[in-house]
Amino acid sequence: MNLYSMLTARAERGHPVRVGLIGAGKFGAMFLAQARRMRGIHVLGIADLGLERAHQTLRQVGWSEERFDVGSFEQALRSGKTLVTDDAGSLIAADGLDIVIEATGDPVAGVRHCLRAVEHGRHVVMVNVEADALAGPLLAHQASRAGLVYSLAWGDQPS
Repeated sequence: MNLYSMLTARAERGHPVRVGLIGAGKFGAMFLAQARRMRGIHVLGIADLGLERAHQTLRQVGWSEERFDVGSFEQALRSGKTLVTDDAGSLIAADGLDIVIEATGDPVAGVRHCLRAVEHGRHVVMVNVEADALAGPLLAHQASRAGLVYSLAWGDQPS
């Protein structure tokens, strides 16, 4: 069974993979452009220090305003919409979240977000190459000890 089939099956069961994206820059935009068309993936929330930048990114990649016009993670979970926040900690702690994509490019923030994600039982996709270069083996070890997956996704690297 391929990834498409597995995601489609999750969508049909009403249990999509719920993703939290931290960082709505270049990689975040590329991910969001694809995620909006993928069955079985629900972007539960996006955290970025620049809320207007995050909203602009969503608009630029084709998201309608109504898709991210929600007031809480609970509402986002129930409705299938996406909450945009400037609080990465609340996103990581949100009920129902499965995976955190760390795409800030800030190594200190990336390490902090990853460790918090592991504390909350979230798998991590580390786009933040700088954070991985700084502490990747430690982060992978912490995730593994918790029974979680720590994976790399270098959005702007030819890997």
